[in-house]
Amino acid sequence: MKVVATIRSTQGTSASRRLRRADKVPGILYGGAAQPVAIELDHNPLFHALRKEKFHASILDMELDGRAERVLLRTYQMHPYRPQVLHIDFQRVAENTPIHMRVPLHFVGQENSPAVKLSGAMVSHVLSELNVACLPKDLPEFIEVDLSSLKASDVVKVLDLKLPAGVKPVVKGKDNPVVATSTVPGGATEEEAAAAAPAAAEVPATAQKAPAAATAKAPAAAPKAAAAAPKAAPAAKGGDKKK
Repeated sequence: MKVVATIRSTQGTSASRRLRRADKVPGILYGGAAQPVAIELDHNPLFHALRKEKFHASILDMELDGRAERVLLRTYQMHPYRPQVLHIDFQRVAENTPIHMRVPLHFVGQENSPAVKLSGAMVSHVLSELNVACLPKDLPEFIEVDLSSLKASDVVKVLDLKLPAGVKPVVKGKDNPVVATSTVPGGATEEEAAAAAPAAAEVPATAQKAPAAATAKAPAAAPKAAAAAPKAAPAAKGGDKKK
């Protein structure tokens, strides 16, 4: 993706406000062997570019006053409630120098996994991006996480992922963070969930018999109530004659 920027000669809070009022975004370009440079960019093209996932995890081609630069987006600041970019930072890229970058994770195949289809498990995505180290030429736009073989109660960790050639995960020491988990509702295991399925299927049949039994007893109870009513009436009349 291409970014067009120009070098800005004025700096400071007041200068940045004037740029924003003119629909420009102040920024800085740093890194590599060159000195940091204050830059400015047109707001609207930048705002729409920031809405694309590729813009955040790709090597960008920056045209800076007619000169080509290879850069990475590092940070940017948005207005608290307006759709406005307030500031942005880019880093120069050297082709032979490894870079650290957060790459989005794309999860696929979970709806066809044994965990979901056989056990009714719920799959949780613990991480949405992964910090990796690689040369600029090897930087992927995203990393695909295949969950098609996931089973109930399985846990997928960072070191279980199949990363592209030349790409390594950045973890602290012996840490192996969790990427995704599958949990059977109620804490049941895969075998328990499978055993419970036939029992659950019989519940509707039992429920259908209950109303029929209640209906059969109702007619028998009705005559008894009718027979008891006439006997109670004469007793009451007899009491009135004694008075």
